[in-house]
Amino acid sequence: MAVRAFLFDFDGLILDTELASRAGWELLYRDHGHELPQDLWATLVGTTHAPWDPMSHLEELVGEPLEREVLNQRRYAHEIALIEAEELRPGIADYLAAARRHGLKRAIVSSSSRAWVDMHLERLEETVGWDGICTADGDPARAKPTPTLYLEALELLDVADSEAVAFEDSPNGVIAAKAAGVFCVAIPNEVTRGLGLEKAGADIVLDSLADLSPNDLFARMTAD
Repeated sequence: MAVRAFLFDFDGLILDTELASRAGWELLYRDHGHELPQDLWATLVGTTHAPWDPMSHLEELVGEPLEREVLNQRRYAHEIALIEAEELRPGIADYLAAARRHGLKRAIVSSSSRAWVDMHLERLEETVGWDGICTADGDPARAKPTPTLYLEALELLDVADSEAVAFEDSPNGVIAAKAAGVFCVAIPNEVTRGLGLEKAGADIVLDSLADLSPNDLFARMTAD
């Protein structure tokens, strides 16, 4: 069946927010004489309801309650300053253009909030052309790795799971896409590289989306 829709994750896929997010927490941990545990941090990537809480963990290491609001404001400011220097990840613009050229529907499927996605799309001047934006908005029952957001996107775009391609950067995202029955292309970033995207079930894993043109993707899917 022909591809009719591209479904894009947002954080770490369209825009590399993952490195900045980790850097914000690394800043807080180092300010208190500790290092952010990378293995535990990895459980948070691509979802909102991992069992590990970095602030509570930092308080345990320090041995006393911290001024959470003040620290979160500092962390967020550092994170945003880094993200504002980021542009679309390599290959994303080509796939957005291909969707327009071939008349494909396109949607964002993100565990983040709609406000967060809209804020960055506005800065990137990419607010126009989306047929749907499905976000978890703080609801852990909707966030990846559950397939809820992908199923909502398929229904919203009125396409079958076999007619869509998902683009993800994290194991949680890949698991969600595959659980919804969607073909998944995984493109890791610095934070998610080495987290086992193949084991999560990705159909294709690329170093960069720029390494595979949209036409080559269509040909590869047809051959498979």
